Amino acid sequence: MVKNSPMILKGLTVGPYMSNCFIVGSEQTKEGMIIDPGADADRILKAVRELGLDIKLIVATHTHADHIGALAKVKEATGARVAVHEAEGSKEMIDASNQMLAALMGASSGRGFTEPDILLHDGDVIELGELRFTVLHTPGHSYGGISIVGHGVAFVGDTLFNLSIGRTDFPGGDYDTIMRSIHNKLMTLPDDTRVFCGHMGETTIGFERRRNPFVLGLY
Repeated sequence: MVKNSPMILKGLTVGPYMSNCFIVGSEQTKEGMIIDPGADADRILKAVRELGLDIKLIVATHTHADHIGALAKVKEATGARVAVHEAEGSKEMIDASNQMLAALMGASSGRGFTEPDILLHDGDVIELGELRFTVLHTPGHSYGGISIVGHGVAFVGDTLFNLSIGRTDFPGGDYDTIMRSIHNKLMTLPDDTRVFCGHMGETTIGFERRRNPFVLGLY
């Protein structure tokens, strides 16, 4: 649980690409969501049981294979709805994500990313009991990359890293776009916002504003 917060938060580093999966829930209602179940479904589900959460939602910050590898199994086990940004929910994007999943992880495309239940948009609010999180569209690493912000934390997928930024050489990536996402969306958050990235360790907005070599050039 996050100190002085009604939020339950647990992070797991999963799979061969060392992706971060986050389990978030309400201490009051025990409603929860899973962000980026990239691999190791059994570990994720075990953590959910230990936390005593009823998972209502599975959110992919983007649909690259290392962030959705365990999505189908986790959805089947929890019965939760799957949510992605509208730019990543088309049949073409689903097919591309499954092809990448099969190529990188040896997974059957039929057991990878499926049609989402919810298409998210910039400014949407995710509710878990008394918790409220705002969806920010932060493209640049992918067309439909999102960050999920609330209660002093930001789950930023592969948009921003500790002292770095997400790759922009994949299909859907663009350097100028990711820099606008970081400058216009993430750097407007308070300095003490805790940033949970898709890979590597936790950081804060203030630290990245002062020390990240990509961000320094914006100010």
